[in-house]
Amino acid sequence: MRAAATWRRLARTAAALTATAALAACSTLGGAAGPVADGGARLADVAPVADPRALEGPSTAVVADAAVRPVADDPQPQLPASVVDVQGTSVTVTDVSRILALDVYGTLSRTVFELGLGDNVVGRDVSSGFAEIADRPLVTTGGHDLSAEAILELAPTVVVTDTTLGPWDAVLQVRDAGVPVVVVDSRRDVTTVGDLVQQVADALGVPDQGEELAQRARTEIDAKIAEIAAVAPADPADRLRIMFLYARGQAGVYYLFGEGSGADSLVEAVGGVDVAGEIGWEGMRPLNDEGLVTAAPDVILMMTDGLESVGGVDGLLERLPAVASTPAGERRRVVDMADSQVLSFGPATADVLDALAVALYAPGQDDA
Repeated sequence: MRAAATWRRLARTAAALTATAALAACSTLGGAAGPVADGGARLADVAPVADPRALEGPSTAVVADAAVRPVADDPQPQLPASVVDVQGTSVTVTDVSRILALDVYGTLSRTVFELGLGDNVVGRDVSSGFAEIADRPLVTTGGHDLSAEAILELAPTVVVTDTTLGPWDAVLQVRDAGVPVVVVDSRRDVTTVGDLVQQVADALGVPDQGEELAQRARTEIDAKIAEIAAVAPADPADRLRIMFLYARGQAGVYYLFGEGSGADSLVEAVGGVDVAGEIGWEGMRPLNDEGLVTAAPDVILMMTDGLESVGGVDGLLERLPAVASTPAGERRRVVDMADSQVLSFGPATADVLDALAVALYAPGQDDA
């Protein structure tokens, strides 16, 4: 819950201080307002370099195919569906014809689409950056603040959310209006994907589709981690030392993501060493020069919007001179990925890992 609270604070800080033209068309934390790009190379189609620590220059991780892949075309929900959510609240859902699935990562809405209920989704949060949901109206304002009025105007029959969005009074207002609200787990890492999928599926009356999607996600993640392990250096001493840096330049916000933030799970899954964990950095905390230099990362991993907000790699080195004192700074090794993808930890996690592996071990190669 502490990590979720930090996500909310970061989102609101960035939203309040970056409502300028520079970020007017993009999200603050978790995803772009429009569809994210795809068409990148796949790990299976590139030739990883022998020594990834010797690579120089920035790269962008791009998912090869970001399209939604529903496990069912027309699932028939088993209703009413009664669940006890993660807050211990008993909720009965009798109608899933108008669904809102909202969180700071864009994960919940993607999960609903992957379950085959995308046609029932009537709105979106700003982090939902996949193409299939782009035409739905926003119910978040000023970045990641929920608007009870915007939600109720869409007349949802069920809302699925977690604790990463606020204000919480807006959620309570929706519940008080008689709309069933199911609160799912806010934790996000490689190991929680299947459980989260099942929580959403059970709430919407499609448990069988949930089992199928959860199993597919787990199988694909396990296979991808094994594929990446085969190309990553076998000796731990030769593995890429990776640091996840969250930045919003206009707001002067710089956070290092450590143990329990989800970034640690991501780094380990792509065969890297989580340097924040090495120095005992827990959760999401403001960056300091000493921590940065002590961590000595080979690669700095960032959200695309965050890197753009500081003026790219040149701007990052100028704003944070300590970065230049790290191996990553010396080699300009900054890897960025779309905000709505990199820490989403949803059904498309295996594709995210694949894209990151290409950017880390075989950057600049086409998939032609």
